Amino acid sequence: MTPFQRQRVLYQGGFFILFLFAPVVDLLRFDLTQGHLILFGAPWTLGLDDYLAGRIDHQQMSLNILLRVIAPLVLLAVVFLGVAWRWGRLYCGWLCPHFSVVETINQLVRKASGKQSIWDKKPGPPYHPNGTPALSDRRYWFLAMPLALVFAFLWAVALLTYLLPPAEVYGNLFQWSLTRNQALFIGVATTVLFLEFTFARHLFCRYACAVGMFQSLAWMSNRQAMVVGYPRERARDCAACPSFCDHACPMRLKPRNIKRLMFACTQCGQCIDACGTVQRDNPQGSLLHWIEGQQALQADGSQGLLTGQSAMDKAKTGSRPLKSVV
Repeated sequence: MTPFQRQRVLYQGGFFILFLFAPVVDLLRFDLTQGHLILFGAPWTLGLDDYLAGRIDHQQMSLNILLRVIAPLVLLAVVFLGVAWRWGRLYCGWLCPHFSVVETINQLVRKASGKQSIWDKKPGPPYHPNGTPALSDRRYWFLAMPLALVFAFLWAVALLTYLLPPAEVYGNLFQWSLTRNQALFIGVATTVLFLEFTFARHLFCRYACAVGMFQSLAWMSNRQAMVVGYPRERARDCAACPSFCDHACPMRLKPRNIKRLMFACTQCGQCIDACGTVQRDNPQGSLLHWIEGQQALQADGSQGLLTGQSAMDKAKTGSRPLKSVV
């Protein structure tokens, strides 16, 4: 694992822990029993009770809605989408507790079957980018499936603690005295999440996650945003590589393609690291690298030209490589 990926894993691990324990320390949760949000240990209310009791007027109530609902949501959306507009789906690749589960299970499935997903058409290369064997062993299924179930259960319990007092949920859970509704929520959520983690991990991220979709839309609207660049005149350097960058991508994308075909890229950088490892002895270095600004604009303007994958295929057959647009 490269230093870049170690840093990313640390961010992911820290945010996953925060996701699990934020309700426990009253950092953020919506308490259904009290009917209001709890933020940093303090109640975050609109003052509806005071309004109904006549202690505040219409003007104060309107101000409360503006300052405690509309303004925070607008500010959060501007910051969140602004980051996505400039750098892409950084939240997905660096923080999202779902995507960290996706990557973890992907690696175990690869060890079990040689593929990161059961939907992959064929196994990946039998060795890693650094040349070490990438052996597969079906016994890893006995680790991948239970771990998917554990993650699903943790997610289900955590989601419930965002809605009910965590002390009550965990107390009932440890004492095997969950209420009917609590047990039903955890049971159904665990089942649904287990099926999703097992069969549709990256598919959910690509096609069903609203958070990811809004980031992608913001990113695609900025033609100068940070993106993975590929110098197509060097396509011949890919000829001896079994597409490690494609196999490294947890979203099952093809990193040498143009931006509009990389709509769901999470900016995890695994394709860049894989290419850098393969090309470590090449004086020209890695073919894949981050670009933005004018370079990204030029690459985005190449949508009518040959894609990186096609350029590599032509290089293998001896055709003249495409002039670089990066």
